[in-house]
Amino acid sequence: MAQPSSDWEAKRQQVVQILDTIVNDTETPRNIRRIAKQASTELFNEKIKPAVRAANSIDLIEEIINDPNMPSFTRTQLWMAISILETIRSSQS
Repeated sequence: MAQPSSDWEAKRQQVVQILDTIVNDTETPRNIRRIAKQASTELFNEKIKPAVRAANSIDLIEEIINDPNMPSFTRTQLWMAISILETIRSSQS
């Protein structure tokens, strides 16, 4: 059963806020900020279903999650974003 679009929108907005915080944090390495921006942009790709958008964003984030240059606070934020995205992916499929 697909979740109501308002629930999807609320979760997407939560993730976008987390990712925007990372994108705007100058203490975070540029490559990590770039991937966070791509993951955020992917959530607005209207050509594909929300579950696929969430999965694509997770894939992008997982590419950088173990970067040794990542501040621990940023890593925690990314895990939080993945957690929310997982609920979207599982409930929309």
